[in-house]
Formats: sequence, structure tokens, C-alpha cells
Amino acid sequence: MKTRITELFGIQHPIIQGGMHFVGFAELAAAVSNAGGLGLITGLTQRTPELLANEIAKCRALTDKPFGVNLTFLPTVSSPDYPGYIKAIIDGGVKAVETAGNNPQKWLPMLHEAGVKVIHKCTSVRHSLKAQAIGCDAVSVDGFECGGHPGEDDVPNFILLPRAADELEIPFVASGGMADGRSLVAALALGAEGMNMGTRFIATKEAPVHQNVKDAIVAASELDTRLVMRPLRNTERVLRNEAVDRLIAKEKALGANIKFEDIIEEVAGVYPKIMIDGAMEAGAWSCGMVAGLIHDVPTVKELIDRIMAEAEGIIRQRLAGFL
Repeated sequence: MKTRITELFGIQHPIIQGGMHFVGFAELAAAVSNAGGLGLITGLTQRTPELLANEIAKCRALTDKPFGVNLTFLPTVSSPDYPGYIKAIIDGGVKAVETAGNNPQKWLPMLHEAGVKVIHKCTSVRHSLKAQAIGCDAVSVDGFECGGHPGEDDVPNFILLPRAADELEIPFVASGGMADGRSLVAALALGAEGMNMGTRFIATKEAPVHQNVKDAIVAASELDTRLVMRPLRNTERVLRNEAVDRLIAKEKALGANIKFEDIIEEVAGVYPKIMIDGAMEAGAWSCGMVAGLIHDVPTVKELIDRIMAEAEGIIRQRLAGFL
């Protein structure tokens, strides 16, 4: 399947693995790339640029196909060593970067000069247009369904994707609610050039997370996610658990007076405990509504092959049969 996204990144299938904290390690990124998609290492999961350089080298040893790095620009006072991370990406010969969070404009010249293609994560049409204006090569359009941070507009992909298609000239992929061949064909029909999957890739054999996490996603339905941190305008979609129930109770009790310090116990430093140790009640962790469409834990190759076969069947038989 050839789309503007497969051409841009030099990949076989228009499927990108989202950058996920304590999930996007070399093992998963390489598995996705080897299966014909674009795998991503999560940059900030690696605590220093040196560790990221090691992870890139590890991934390079596991695949000869294109892979990328996700780099989230955080609105924090004590900023990570972004020049160091970008140097590690460029020195490692990585040719694709997924940026997220704050505006990546100041880093684009350095990346483009090194021949790196940049896809920026956006939750609205206006942010997508800004990404296009500053020179991003593509965008990942995240609908309200997505795990992690859906923004504050609450527009689902059935509206958001065609709106993006109406306005954008650069290619974009659909993110949020993507799980199978149906998702891919729907995304293409709505104007996207491919899809980005996060939660679906956690429930694969190669995802280097605790089995408890994979089991929780398979067991969950589309009704089991909750939105937290909305009063702080930092909304995150997470899988419901005891910590999330506690967090929501605090939000209700404190109302507009809530501060980040009030919920720090439920959200700070929880990813290693959940993803590595499998302590499922340790805190809030990102998960999409798409959990309702996830019923097994295949290998990455089995998953991607199945998606592409299903997509081709829908296009060639079901849709063609209507005409």
C-alpha cells in the first residue's frame, strides 16, 4: 500500500507505532519496523542523551529498516537536555522524529539539516496548521478517543480527520482509536495517509512491558477509560484503577482549587512501577478507548500482517462490492 506517509518515511505499510513512555524501547520499535511499519523509540524514557544513543544503537542492531525517535517537549522549568537528545538522534543516523508537546520550531532547522523528517502530534486542526506553517513534514492527528493527552477540544476522529483533510497540505496520520484493518481503511477514507497506534502495540508479544499490563488491556472494554487532570487543563485518558478512582475523588472534592501537588502520588513516577513491575494499582497510566477492540496479544508481525490483509479485503471486496 503506497501513501504519502509510506513514501515520506520509506516504509512498507502506513502504520506508525506511537511513542509511549516506558513502552517505546528498541525491542518494540525494531519489531514494528521489521514488520513494515515505522517503530519509534521514546526519547525521554531514556534519562540521558547517552542512554538514548545506546538505545538507538541497540535498535540499529535489531533492524535494518527505518525507525524513529519520539521527542516530547515538556513545559517544565528544568528542561531535559534537548540539544543532547537531538545530537544523539542525528549521530545515530535516525531519519524520522515524532515531536509532541510544546512547539518544536527551534529544533526543526537542526533536524532538517541532518535529513530528518519530522511528524508532530496534534489534537486540533489549528495546531496541525501551525505545525505545517513552521515546517513539519507531517502531523499525527489525535482524536478525543486517544490514550494519553487528547487536548481540551473533545473532537473525535470522525470529525477531526476530515477537518484536517480540508485544511492541511502536508500528509497526516490518524491517531486515537486505531486497532485493525477497519481503522486503517476508515482513516484513509477520512483523508489520512495512514494510522498511528499506541495502546494496540502495548498488547503485543514484543512490547517490553509486564504481562499484567497486556492482560489489563485485553480485559478492558471501551467503557473502562477515564479522563483525569481536566481541571489542570492537562487532560489525560487513562485506564480506570484504584489510583484513578482516588484521583477523580480528589478532583471532585477540591474542584477548581486543585493543584498538581494534590494528585502527585497518583501520577508522578508511576510508569516504571506499572510497565516494568506490573503493579497495576500504582497510579494513572495512559490507555485508549481502543482497549475495547483489543482481544489478543499477537506478535507485532502477526498484528501488522493481519491489519494489512483485513484492510485489503475491505477495500477490494466489501467496498468494491457496493458499487
